[in-house]
Amino acid sequence: MELAALASAAMPGLDIVGVASTGEQSPEFDNALVTDRDNTIWRVRSPRTDQAGMRLETELEVLSGFTPTIRAKLPFRVPSVAGAVQLDRRRTFVYHQIPGEELDLDTIVCLPDIVRDDLGRITAAIHELPRSVVEIADLPVYTAEEHRTRRLNELDQVALTGKIPSILLRRWENALEETQMWGFTPTVVHGDLHEEHLLFDRGRAVGLIGWTDLHIGDPAVDFSWLASVEDPVFGEQIIDAYYRYLGAAADERDFHLMRRASLSAEFALAQWLMRGINSHDQRMIDDAVSMLDDLAADVAETGGQDVGSELSKPHHSSVAAPDETNPAHSMAKADDGTSAEQVQQVNEPEEVTAPISTINANLNAEDGAVVTDADVDADDDDATEDENPVRDDPKASEASPPEADNADDGDQVDDDAGVVTEPVSLDAIRQMTEDRESDSASQAEDSSSRN
Repeated sequence: MELAALASAAMPGLDIVGVASTGEQSPEFDNALVTDRDNTIWRVRSPRTDQAGMRLETELEVLSGFTPTIRAKLPFRVPSVAGAVQLDRRRTFVYHQIPGEELDLDTIVCLPDIVRDDLGRITAAIHELPRSVVEIADLPVYTAEEHRTRRLNELDQVALTGKIPSILLRRWENALEETQMWGFTPTVVHGDLHEEHLLFDRGRAVGLIGWTDLHIGDPAVDFSWLASVEDPVFGEQIIDAYYRYLGAAADERDFHLMRRASLSAEFALAQWLMRGINSHDQRMIDDAVSMLDDLAADVAETGGQDVGSELSKPHHSSVAAPDETNPAHSMAKADDGTSAEQVQQVNEPEEVTAPISTINANLNAEDGAVVTDADVDADDDDATEDENPVRDDPKASEASPPEADNADDGDQVDDDAGVVTEPVSLDAIRQMTEDRESDSASQAEDSSSRN
């Protein structure tokens, strides 16, 4: 009931008659769904840590940049904050509940092919968002070389732990040193796109949540969730749709896109390990080490081939573009059933615009809810500043938004975690790791001989 009380404080006059769990098990947030007397459902999110609180503040800044014009052009729905209240140093946020549900990856893969077109279109729309959405929120902007250099620096950090199998260190370093992989054109990137942040309704992809990691950088990051899909055709059809909605010719495609996406998915395990070490969470550390060992075994079984090499060969024919004149193929709907394209035609009749379009789930467990632009406008008309302290207003945020990337590049890690604090070269670290693995293997053989 505490979250219900916080929701009432965030939105004075809200008459709550019911509280339910969201079903989300997050180490970062307390979550609840509350229902008011008008049978309207609201999502309440309260941070458990200061870092989680900063992530919600970041999302508020991001959502502030989604103007009604931008929202009308998107083929999916995005969250909208209805109110907020501060308790101690952290703020609890209230969102309108969005129609749609999360589906597990296996279920998504089995949906009709039109969903793959939806997902390609959604990703293209994100990457064509105006840069101002990122810049106004003062979020990170990286060139291709800056992105690669940051990954190399992170690799040096995780190598210092001594917990990364040497076969993975070599694999990742080789990929990062392969400069032709990194000649991409930076775009706006969601940064945390995966199945738990996609919302589906009546067999279509209609919403996207979890906007705390928005930045300008490598578009491959938003495809990293596809690396864990066993069926390669699924990802290829999404990418085909993605390029079709971007209007890119065959020779304009980024042929290293899925290799970088695969690297991003693998490297997320190392980032999870560092997060556990920095927070002194032994369970998180153990989980990360176990997953890294499993990955190393898989890589060794395939002969240690290059990152993403299995994804570089085509396996299919493209999904046909949907017939947008067919009501069954319409994209995300507003509350009144109006499509995003129809909203755009009403608001801006003079402008004709072409359709634009898990590992990481553990790193950034975010959620949210959305409303249509009509809902936002109506709410703004009805509310006063005192009644609603936050309504997607960047000026209302009391704390500067943090950078979306949460890697603590300068943090010292506790020596108890097995971390070397003296400057050491990557080659020396790799040698130490290989020596440790060799010693462990020798001890295992000795033990077996004695038995």
